Amino acid sequence: MSSTKKSAKLATRALLWVQKWLSRKSAVQAEKTGEKLGRLAFRLSKKHRERALVNLRLAFPEKTEAEREVIARGVLEHFGRSMVDFARSKSRTAEEVLATAEITGDEHLREALTQGKGVILVTAHFGIWERMAHIVSVLGFPTTVVARDANDPELQALVNDLRESSGVRVISRGDAARPILSALKKNELVGLLPDQNSEEIFVPFFGHPCGTVMGPAIMSLRSGAPIIPVYGIRVGPNRYKVWAEPPLEPEEGFEPAEGLTRALNLSLENAIRRAPEQYLWIHNRWKSARKRGLVP
Repeated sequence: MSSTKKSAKLATRALLWVQKWLSRKSAVQAEKTGEKLGRLAFRLSKKHRERALVNLRLAFPEKTEAEREVIARGVLEHFGRSMVDFARSKSRTAEEVLATAEITGDEHLREALTQGKGVILVTAHFGIWERMAHIVSVLGFPTTVVARDANDPELQALVNDLRESSGVRVISRGDAARPILSALKKNELVGLLPDQNSEEIFVPFFGHPCGTVMGPAIMSLRSGAPIIPVYGIRVGPNRYKVWAEPPLEPEEGFEPAEGLTRALNLSLENAIRRAPEQYLWIHNRWKSARKRGLVP
């Protein structure tokens, strides 16, 4: 068995154990556990710590190195909390979801659905993106989310089970075009996370060219479905703020797909600036741009 498969098997067993263990803890207790795990990861993982700092230097040159280190530490603490929260997805009730979240802008989603062409809901590896699937489901929106497959089928089944327990349908990112268009034709929401490194197009992100996927823009232009950004952040112990923005309009002066992609990156950037410690800065977001010499 390869080391990758061994790691996946260990992750599956760990997730099953954590689910059982967390079922006996309150949401706030679970958060504290996740925060401690994240703090430990920050100390032990030099690779992720340094990658976060490199990205933060690009995004926030006006901040001091000490300020960026505080953000980087917060990133690992936040994602520790987030992963623990995801692991206890089955323990959450609809009542808890609504009672702990302040939700604004959902009228943009309802109004867009009156057009009958579905909605492309875009968010990012930011804030509470996994919990948001539960929130939109509880609000009554039929939702399909596109997710990357895990390396191990058993782990994939477990992760999908957690996501689908929130009331959403999960489709694989590897072959998603047809299921996405089908869901949009049924006037459903399709959730995408288009904030990972790509080589499709290089458009600004925090003032630097950044390799960005064009899938949301292309799907929108092909289907007529509007793109609506929706974000959620943690604002306190088991307290969250979620907001939907008006449908994206393409930036002027560019062909429609590029204009929409630029508008999407700007929307994401503005959201991240509200809570920079809740974004996945440990991802090598400017990897392709660096390879091409577009950023330091």
